[in-house]
Order: sequence, then structure tokens, then C-alpha cells
Amino acid sequence: MSLETVVEDIRDEARERAKEIRADAEERADDLVAEAEADAEATLEAAEAEADREIEREREQQLSSAKLEAKQMRLEARRDALETVRETVRERIADIDGDEREELTRELLDAAAVEFDEGVDVRVYGRADDEALISEILDDYDGYEYAGERDCLGGVVVESEASRVRVNNTFDSVLEDVWENNLKEISAQLFDEDQ
Repeated sequence: MSLETVVEDIRDEARERAKEIRADAEERADDLVAEAEADAEATLEAAEAEADREIEREREQQLSSAKLEAKQMRLEARRDALETVRETVRERIADIDGDEREELTRELLDAAAVEFDEGVDVRVYGRADDEALISEILDDYDGYEYAGERDCLGGVVVESEASRVRVNNTFDSVLEDVWENNLKEISAQLFDEDQ
């Protein structure tokens, strides 16, 4: 065998080996590309799933926030409506006059008078516009005198230094008690709720 033949055989062998190496490299490259594409697909799917979950969380949060805001608006509207009703009632009470005002004032004074012993000096306060009415009613009570005005819708505040007792029987205090004790029922009627 000649040297040329040996060189040619080595070259052929090197070419064959190079082909095998290229084929292995291409196969390895194809595997790496397939693996990278699979990883990319999995990453994309995970990112899409996380985005969907985030969108759902955001939607739920916004829905919850909107419901809370709507509830607060309803409560505020109810408070406003109740306050309007209360103010209307206050105005109507302030407008009570004549025999009805006298009767109510007498009843409130009678209820307060049971808190005081006979013979003690008792001072009675009332609305400025009711001074004449209260003074006239007090003519029927010994030891009671009109002592001045109070900022109120009507009725009386009765007190005695001797007994250190003060009774607030104003229309305002009666309205406050009735309002607080019946607020649930008032609300139910105003807003057509089952009681």
C-alpha cells in the first residue's frame, strides 16, 4: 500500500468521522431546540395561567370594591332619608300650637313634678316662645316658677337646687327617646323591609 492510499484512507476516515460528528451535533442541536421550545411553551402556559389568575383576582377585587361602595352609598342615602324624616318631625313638633301644645306641656310638667318633694322651690325652663304658656301653667303649681329659656322645641326642663334634681322633659328629649327606641321600625317602614 502506498502512502497516497494510506493518506486517502485517513482522509476518508476523517470525512466519515466528521460526518458522524456533524450528525451527532445536529441531533444534539435539534434536541436542545426541542427542549428549549418545550420549556418556552411551558413557561408561556404558566405565564398565561398566572395572568388569568391575576385577572380573576383583580376582577374579584374590583367587584368586591364596587359592592362595598354601592352598600356604603345605600347606607348614606338611608341615613340622609332618615335625617330628612327626623328634621321634618322636628319641624312639625316645633309647629304644634294652641290646646295641643298646652296639653303636651302640662303632661311633661306633671311627669317631671313627681321627681320633686312638695314645698321645694322648683325652677322651670322652656322655649322662649312658650314663656307665657308655661307661666300660666305654673300658676297651678306651688313653689314653681319660670326661670328662663332653653333652646328646645318645647316642653320643660325642671330643676331644684334643694334636691339637686334636673328633669329634661323637652319635646327634643322625648323625640330622641322615641327615635332611638323605634329606629329599627322607622327604618323598616321607610325602606319597606320585613320587620
